[in-house]
Amino acid sequence: MDIRRIVPSDAPAFRALRLRALREHPQAFTSSHEEDEQIALAATEERLQDDGGTRFWGAFDSELRGMAGLQREQRAKNRHKATVVGMYVAPEAAGRGIGAALVERLVAAARTSGVAMLVLTVTDGNRAATRLYERAGFRSFGVEPDAIRVGGRSFAKRHMYLELAQP
Repeated sequence: MDIRRIVPSDAPAFRALRLRALREHPQAFTSSHEEDEQIALAATEERLQDDGGTRFWGAFDSELRGMAGLQREQRAKNRHKATVVGMYVAPEAAGRGIGAALVERLVAAARTSGVAMLVLTVTDGNRAATRLYERAGFRSFGVEPDAIRVGGRSFAKRHMYLELAQP
């Protein structure tokens, strides 16, 4: 499995995997399949440009099997932080260490770019994802009740963080 940056030429595969993730696991993401389905491929290509704000990494073999992103805070007081976004591994590729490899790559990239803290949310009750992040060193700092609603159902989000450097 090759873990590498997802670039604009990967946009069709990225978009397809993202839409699959949003469709199959709507409670795991703040974005919705219905909204993202309306986003043009050109906008996805632009999102994958290296602008220093949001970058994605993917796990590739013959195709894209998993993905995760880092969204760097842009405001001066928050630039020391980045958020882990869009983490997903296709079920047929599960159990191969892809999620851990993606998180490891994100943490390494954050460190080299001067990020002092990573934050993320995981749907409360998603034990597999929570364990993955805990193994990488993330710690929980609270649960936001009613963080998202999907199909009239409320889901809480667990907030987690990983300190990469001391202030």
